[in-house]
Amino acid sequence: MKLFIRIGLTAVIAFSTVTAWAEEVHVAVAANFIKPMEKIAADFEKATGNKVLTAAGASGKLVEQMKNGAPFEVFLSADQHNPMKLETEKLDVPGSRYTYAIGKLVLWSAKPGYVDDKGAVLKTGDFQHIAIADPKTAPYGKAALSVMEKMALLDTLKPKIVQGDSIAQTQAFVGSGNAELGFVALSQVIKDTTGSSWMVPQDWYEPLYQDAILLKTGENNAAAKALLDYLKTAPAQAVIKDYGYDLPTWATSDAK
Repeated sequence: MKLFIRIGLTAVIAFSTVTAWAEEVHVAVAANFIKPMEKIAADFEKATGNKVLTAAGASGKLVEQMKNGAPFEVFLSADQHNPMKLETEKLDVPGSRYTYAIGKLVLWSAKPGYVDDKGAVLKTGDFQHIAIADPKTAPYGKAALSVMEKMALLDTLKPKIVQGDSIAQTQAFVGSGNAELGFVALSQVIKDTTGSSWMVPQDWYEPLYQDAILLKTGENNAAAKALLDYLKTAPAQAVIKDYGYDLPTWATSDAK
């Protein structure tokens, strides 16, 4: 009887521990990272039992939502500048910010063979519309402007530019044919086998260091902290790399 009681108590304690650990974490995700995040979130949920609830958008707009009380607990930005704004506003957990990925910009068209491997199509001007994300709120949009400036084409192409609210909407413009081509994140089209693209040299725009940060709202949520730790693990890094991102210098192949 004593043995039975002891086993029963152990089972109850174990179940209570798992129940207490299983939580939800609300994550604001830069639109360029939503595809890899879906895979990472699924793997994280299997590994921990915690549920990841994501909302995607332009980094600048997500920050404005946080300033206005949006209940996000973790922010995965498309840059470093927007997480730094949260630090300035003291909406973060100090010391939690780190770079989780380095993004890459591509010129992309849904049409096979339309974009050449040097981006010369931009110089021909033989198109009606070119899509970019809003440079005021989306880092990839700002990078697109830098590329056109470097090519001395910005003034020429300005009348043809259509802006998406986020990089996701920008890709939708191009994918639907409403714009013949556009600047998007490599992660959005790396799995595409039908369109055409040009990988923009990374020294043509400010490096897209993408930072993660824990918000004050998630300070006491173990699942939020666990997710940020999980992003540093080898399985998560493998997913990030698979979607075309470079890994930050701290990342190593034997991350645990």
